[in-house]
Amino acid sequence: APQSNLFTMDSSNPFVGAHTPVLVADGVKPVVLEQRNLGVNKGVGLTGYAYLKSDKPMKVVVEMVADGVTKSVELSVSNKYKKYDLKFSAFDKKAKDASFRILPQGAGRLWVGTASLMPDDNVDGFRADVLELLKGLNAPVYRWPGGNFVSGYDWKDGIGPRDQRPPRKNPAWSGVEANDMGLHEFIHFCELIGTDAYVAVNAGLGGIEAAAEEVQYCNGLSSTPMGSIRTLNGSPEPFNVKFWSVGNEMYGDWQLGHTSTESFVEKHIAFAEAMQAEDSTIKLIAVGNVGAWDEMIMANCNDHMDYVSEHFYHTDLPGLRNHALQVPTSINTISQAHRDYRENIPGLAEKDIRICMDEWNFWYGPHIYGELGTRYFLRDALGIAAGLNAFLRNSDIVFMANYAQTVNVIGCIKTTTTDACYAATGEVLKTYRAHFNGIPVEVTGETRPFDVAAAYDLERKVLSVSVINLSYEEHPLNMSFVSDQSIKSKAVKAYSITGPSEMAYNTPGDEMQVVTTEREYTSYSSIKVQACSANIYEISME
Repeated sequence: APQSNLFTMDSSNPFVGAHTPVLVADGVKPVVLEQRNLGVNKGVGLTGYAYLKSDKPMKVVVEMVADGVTKSVELSVSNKYKKYDLKFSAFDKKAKDASFRILPQGAGRLWVGTASLMPDDNVDGFRADVLELLKGLNAPVYRWPGGNFVSGYDWKDGIGPRDQRPPRKNPAWSGVEANDMGLHEFIHFCELIGTDAYVAVNAGLGGIEAAAEEVQYCNGLSSTPMGSIRTLNGSPEPFNVKFWSVGNEMYGDWQLGHTSTESFVEKHIAFAEAMQAEDSTIKLIAVGNVGAWDEMIMANCNDHMDYVSEHFYHTDLPGLRNHALQVPTSINTISQAHRDYRENIPGLAEKDIRICMDEWNFWYGPHIYGELGTRYFLRDALGIAAGLNAFLRNSDIVFMANYAQTVNVIGCIKTTTTDACYAATGEVLKTYRAHFNGIPVEVTGETRPFDVAAAYDLERKVLSVSVINLSYEEHPLNMSFVSDQSIKSKAVKAYSITGPSEMAYNTPGDEMQVVTTEREYTSYSSIKVQACSANIYEISME
């Protein structure tokens, strides 16, 4: 760490982690520890705290500075760590370049153990605006903690008092993992938005014992060794996590702990047996990858797995249709591969091991929203909609599909420090989740230039038809039914997602460009489908 006569890192007795920052003030030259580029919203105050100590009694000023306005709190700090509460009244303007500053007054040394600051409208530490968008997605299950990240992650770093959790270098990407979002926070997050938890264990650099302990920590009674620690950490009732994956993309040489297929077969079985010994009711998801890896995993691990994971990503291609249809093509290819496995691997069909497509998306373009923070356009959104059509058509073999990821990075929600919105792809996911799911209905005949799928709701009261126009022109939609006697009315309610062009995108804080509009048609025989659009047409049934 950099050392100077104004700043040093003390590793002799750190408050948390490997060292603690120390400000050295001489009483003449001002010394400040500052975090910049924070966001404040008009009318929303800020509340937080800092753990501080000094080598002698010292006055410390803590400031929030935004748009030329400074709000400050003065603290009297002693030679023992203490939690000092912070409270700042609301600013009159929104600002994206606010600063949080800690300034020792007079001469002496000031140790900054940790500091936290939240807007007053936060919900248990989560941004209220982002939480509302997440609720709008209504996703039934969330996978945590990832991803390449999990292969270097120690889940025990994320339990216990947050201020005492050790920060770590992100094992897969750049930056620092603060470990503020551990198991307890993830489970609470799932409760807040009404979703199920899906946990991936570290089968890269992690060990079998750690994975088994994680299952016991989540699902064991409070009388078990790990359950008793969970209880001490504030959750006496088991989390009852149902879905568990053994590792992530272990076939790839980019993965920490990457190994051969033969070795991972043995590793998967050992992990599975240890994890199911702690809870025999959990559902295990094996690492999959179409081809030789899958063939060996499916043939040798099928007694130790309930589902198999598959991943795919696509980059940019010229032409709207070519670009968008990459997604359903991959879904169809992977699904057919697994149907073939059932035909060719003895005894596999009876096991009904279906696919968890727990990472799928487009991935290309500059990083606008932080690391991997790509922008998504209407053309990407239409590809995601076509993917949802393909998932419905392949729902005999696909059990779960988890769009990757959620917020920023390659996610469907984009944020700045002050605003948040659905990316173009998020607009599709939100609308399709609300209006297109259930029981697949066969679609026959010539569908070009559209991509078409249809589904009954679970009560068979509504027929939803998804029609994606992957052309640059409006086209009439000619629908007919084998039997229309069960159709209550020819009237149609339509939900259409489009924008000014295929390159339209949404930006937090700006007027949305890719949006869902609603309208009604008197008859399903009179519909014209807008160019570059994804549409859901709802028809009432008896």
